[in-house]
Amino acid sequence: GAAAFVCATQPVHCRSEEMDTRPKVSSLLNRLANYTNLMQGAKEHEEAESIGEKRKSSKSPQMGTFMGVYLPCLQNIFGVILFLRLTWVVGTAGVLQALCIVFICCCCTLLTAISMSAIATNGVVPAGGSYFMISRSLGPEFGGAVGSCFYLGTTFAGSMYILGAIEILLMYIAPSAAIFVSDNPDGEAGAMLNNMRVYGSIFLVLMSLLVFVGVKYVNKLASVFLACVIVSILSIYTGALVSAFSPPSFPVCMLGNRSLSFNGTDAPPVTAAAAQERTTDLWRHFCNSSELSAVCDEYFLHNNVTQIQGIPGLASGVIADNIWSSYSAKGDVLERGSHHSPHRDAVSNHFPYVFADITTSFTLLIGIFFPSVTGIMAGSNRSGDLKDAQRSIPIGTILAILTTSLVYLSCVLLFGSCVEGVVLRDKFGDSVKGNLVVGTLSWPSPWVIVIGSFFSTCGAGLQSLTGAPRLLQAIAKDNIIPFLRVFGHGKANGEPTWALLLTAVLAELGILIASLDLVAPILSMFFLMCYLFVNLACALQTLLRTPNWRPRFSYYHWTLSFLGMTICLALMFISSWYYAIVAMVIAGMIYKYIEYNGAEKEWGDGIRGLSLSAARFALLRLEEGPPHTKNWRPQLLVLLKLDEDAHVKSPRLLTFASQLKAGKGLTIVGTVIPGNFLQTYGEALAAEQVFITRLHLMEKERVKGFVQCIVTQKPREGISHMIQSSGLGGMRHNTVVMGWPDAWRQSEDPQSWKTFINTVRVTTTAHLALLVPKNISLFPSNTEPCTDGFIDVWWIVHDGGMLMLLPFLLRQHKVWRKCSMRIFTVAQMEDNSIQMKKDLATFLYHLRIDAYVEVVEMHDSDISAYTYERTLMMEQRSQMLRQMRLSKSDREKEVSVQRESAAAPHTHTHTHSLHALTPPFISVSSECAGDEDTDGAGDRSAEYRRVHMTWTRDKALQLRSNTQTHTASVCSTPEGFRDMLNIHQSNVRRMHTAVKLNEVIVNKSHDARLVLLNMPGPPKNPEGDENYMEFLEVLTEGLERVLLVRGGGSEVITIYS
Repeated sequence: GAAAFVCATQPVHCRSEEMDTRPKVSSLLNRLANYTNLMQGAKEHEEAESIGEKRKSSKSPQMGTFMGVYLPCLQNIFGVILFLRLTWVVGTAGVLQALCIVFICCCCTLLTAISMSAIATNGVVPAGGSYFMISRSLGPEFGGAVGSCFYLGTTFAGSMYILGAIEILLMYIAPSAAIFVSDNPDGEAGAMLNNMRVYGSIFLVLMSLLVFVGVKYVNKLASVFLACVIVSILSIYTGALVSAFSPPSFPVCMLGNRSLSFNGTDAPPVTAAAAQERTTDLWRHFCNSSELSAVCDEYFLHNNVTQIQGIPGLASGVIADNIWSSYSAKGDVLERGSHHSPHRDAVSNHFPYVFADITTSFTLLIGIFFPSVTGIMAGSNRSGDLKDAQRSIPIGTILAILTTSLVYLSCVLLFGSCVEGVVLRDKFGDSVKGNLVVGTLSWPSPWVIVIGSFFSTCGAGLQSLTGAPRLLQAIAKDNIIPFLRVFGHGKANGEPTWALLLTAVLAELGILIASLDLVAPILSMFFLMCYLFVNLACALQTLLRTPNWRPRFSYYHWTLSFLGMTICLALMFISSWYYAIVAMVIAGMIYKYIEYNGAEKEWGDGIRGLSLSAARFALLRLEEGPPHTKNWRPQLLVLLKLDEDAHVKSPRLLTFASQLKAGKGLTIVGTVIPGNFLQTYGEALAAEQVFITRLHLMEKERVKGFVQCIVTQKPREGISHMIQSSGLGGMRHNTVVMGWPDAWRQSEDPQSWKTFINTVRVTTTAHLALLVPKNISLFPSNTEPCTDGFIDVWWIVHDGGMLMLLPFLLRQHKVWRKCSMRIFTVAQMEDNSIQMKKDLATFLYHLRIDAYVEVVEMHDSDISAYTYERTLMMEQRSQMLRQMRLSKSDREKEVSVQRESAAAPHTHTHTHSLHALTPPFISVSSECAGDEDTDGAGDRSAEYRRVHMTWTRDKALQLRSNTQTHTASVCSTPEGFRDMLNIHQSNVRRMHTAVKLNEVIVNKSHDARLVLLNMPGPPKNPEGDENYMEFLEVLTEGLERVLLVRGGGSEVITIYS
């Protein structure tokens, strides 16, 4: 009470010990308040570059939602596809399907943004954005896989933007700049691709140099590029509205309902009749000569040439024609409306028609359009610069997605209701004098959009080339993918030089593909993979209710994340299933690589929570009952001993365990450390580490399992506790493996073999099976397989079929695979050994076990002098030891006990050492099994275990009378008369059986690789413990490798399927 009072008056002193290890609350709060979410050492690159200028005082980042998240997201989402391909998508898919495509893609990104907001607001997000969010919430494996996907996506986005910029440059700004020009129409496409490759590579080099020289220039230009995008989009809206009352003049020439391609030729006459007076360019094209008499193309003769307005305007009702889809195959002629011409034969591409350059379908268009909605991560990627990232990221990103979705949906409607369908489907604007199709709609001039889109694409390309290397650097610095380590280094100011180099190389691969329509689906895949994982992360964390999952952003739900995940997966396979499989294989390989090879990171990820939930679910399912005989497999508890230096005494026990398991089932490695737990807790931890890390022992021996160390005062009790309490629920051991106490005769301390026998007793009581490998050091290691030889089973007592199952399990392992199995069983004089052999063979046949069967006959021969000698030696030795240990009073007590037991002869009726010398055809309870030395009948385990054998009560009595008469005849001789009086008859009988059996076993199995034997039970009376050890020694004498097996009492093998 006094101490408590002192503590109450002076609380600080009482806590001083804890103060050393735990910080004061005030200092902790102070530290948290000063925390900025700038990563340590990651100074702003602009500051780092201005080393020459005087250092700015480091202010905390001050960007708001609008500047820091909304605008960057807008800029990244609006991209090249809007200007170059959206009109074509609307024309090909029709307004309805185009709306559908845009809506699906926007839903996908919106749902992802909701999941991303939840993750971003759950704790402080360091700079590094999406990669950090995923790796910290899903673990390093997923983080690495997704980070790599996101990196590859961003890199290919860079090459897509560059290709878009080149397309604008060569098609619409300066067509004369083309290096490769083809005279033949067939070669035009190839020549164009080569131009793209050359110019694309030049652009890529220039942009990479710009990024290398300094990010600050890229950041300064960003606002200019953004202005270009916004101006371009506004000009489209203005143009559409203006077209309602004064549509711009873009005449399109039609032959029948096929559009003609005119790049600057004169406007042709309106009717074919007028063409009779003088032949025109068209006549030359379609009739192969300028003569009036030339043979002309049939379609040319049957149809008139007309001229229609390319842009009828908003009020014209042209949307009715554009509402349905008109997909075409490669090389088809573009035709007006849904009324196709009657003869759609293959048309020569020498005629001046507009041809479709690729085969289109709904799925292909999704793949091409999807990149125009990516870019939603832009805000979270610069989370380091935001004043309040947790508030800005969700609001900014979701607003940006809603804005862009509205723009896309309204553009689809405007294009469909203002522009003629033929013009929409004309990808490169050949029918409108080579103008950009969006440009024809814009106001005041097509050049606004051409120039604006060129700059915005260049800007987006630069953004990708700055973003991707930083992402790669973040992954490399985390050190989870070892071969990427080199990309973590950079210039002195932290610029990722090597990462930029790799990015440029990968972007060059994209540029060599050279076609925007082929690059777009590739990058869709990688982004979709990334979004899929973001949704997965959010759904998992919500469903598992991880304690740390408490996002500020509360408008999320796991069903939304799940829906987003499903849409991502569906889009991947819809847009191109082969790319989807490739992307998944890449992500899967990275995942596996990190799992096997990566650094051990513990980020408290959600997948660990998933494993825990799954394990708990499985354990609860297992709990439902004991396993069926068919499912029985040894779940091992391996008892190992450590020496003074905490080294394992017999590591071969682990080898043996791994051979028995062949990697399946449960293995618990247990060890008992003597001592007081309060003092030796550290040693216990060290012992666990010995198994797990220092020797990598369990891994070396390929044992998959758990380690358990118990610290107790008495090792014997420790082992007993371990056998009782190891395992959890249905994952409990049913078999104990322990080593034989080797030099037990020589050891001064009887504790080792006493512990051994005690363990045998404990396992018997717990109804567990017991395996004792003798001469364990001679057992083969995992690296030395047996090339031939036998595994011999000596089946003396049937205890659940363990003896049959073990060799079968061992032979599943490569070490024992080449060994054959032999089964020996022992017949008495009066057994029909031929019938026994047949029965046994049938039994094995039904068990589906391949083995050679032999029945060995044991004759009731005379008990030899050798047996007596062994018994006598054993008794004298134990007598001597006992004398040394027992005080006089104890000795007297012992004598009285012996008298009592002699006075009760009926207790000996059923005993006979290993007497169950034959296999399973008569069933009696285990009183007769020779399990106990005395009064076996009343044992609790007798009801539990049903042991099968051919030993009957009559035989026991008969043998007993035989032995007694025989012993009397021996004892009547004067020699050794006095000694014989001291020998216990049961000991002689046991020794006799052991010696005889040992002779038979050595005779048959001296060359076997492994001998499996029934292990007789220990005596009920602890006095006979030493004799029991001696019997086991005699039984196994002269055998190299022995496995003593004791069944757990339940059947472990069945003939039924």
